[in-house]
Amino acid sequence: MLKKFRNNLLLFFQLIILIYFVLLIFLYFYQRNLMYHPSENNYFDDKLSVQIKKVNIKTEDNIELLGWYHEKNLEKYKTLVFFHGNAGSLENRIHKINHFEEMNINFLIIAWRGFSGNKGKPTEKGLYEDGRSAINWLYNKGVKEENIIVYGESLGTGVATHLSQNKNFAGIILETPFTSMIDAAKKFYPYIPVGLLLKDKFDNKSKIKNIGVPLLIMHGEADQIVPFEMGKEMYKIANEPKFSYFTKHDNHMMEFDENLIKALNSFLKGLN
Repeated sequence: MLKKFRNNLLLFFQLIILIYFVLLIFLYFYQRNLMYHPSENNYFDDKLSVQIKKVNIKTEDNIELLGWYHEKNLEKYKTLVFFHGNAGSLENRIHKINHFEEMNINFLIIAWRGFSGNKGKPTEKGLYEDGRSAINWLYNKGVKEENIIVYGESLGTGVATHLSQNKNFAGIILETPFTSMIDAAKKFYPYIPVGLLLKDKFDNKSKIKNIGVPLLIMHGEADQIVPFEMGKEMYKIANEPKFSYFTKHDNHMMEFDENLIKALNSFLKGLN
């Protein structure tokens, strides 16, 4: 009887181990489906109140990216390039873009490969290429490096941080930044060796040390996706000059309310 029990117990543990390894294999091959959500829609009723021009930006690997471009005055005002997060389309950022019109800036927002009808599939390397192509597009329009402001939202902070290393941009804005994708993944998969399995690591905490231009970090304590402590850590290890807009009640999608707009305007005015 005892022998039978031990055999059954052994079979049980073997089954658990098998299921665990099947799970690891599934996560390894389908991790990008879990990380990137191009079809997710968070906002339905926002209407553009600013004039934008739809542009196509071609990457070095021959993918055309949809972009929305607003030119107020290239010589008089700085130009903001906006890198969005891991879910949704450009339409999901209309509530932010509408506020950009109120600021003295030109702006370009691009959709990643695989998003907003663009061809290709998102990867860390691919998103870096997309972001680089957007900045090069601005260079080709005559915008100088020192007149570009890079704005990253959530996943976009990984691209913004990577591309801003050792650059002389006018400033960097990071909204709900994470320290690294490995750190973020550990929150959702604490029993998975994400450091070994993760393909797209976006190691922001090591790269932010290579940024020496004015930096604004915005984060809410109620963030349920990227822990607020990550934003605080990014701010702590960042170089001066640096500024923060931390709130108690904002979740991952920060509220573009009067206080946030005031913080943005204050930062932007300080760059002039």
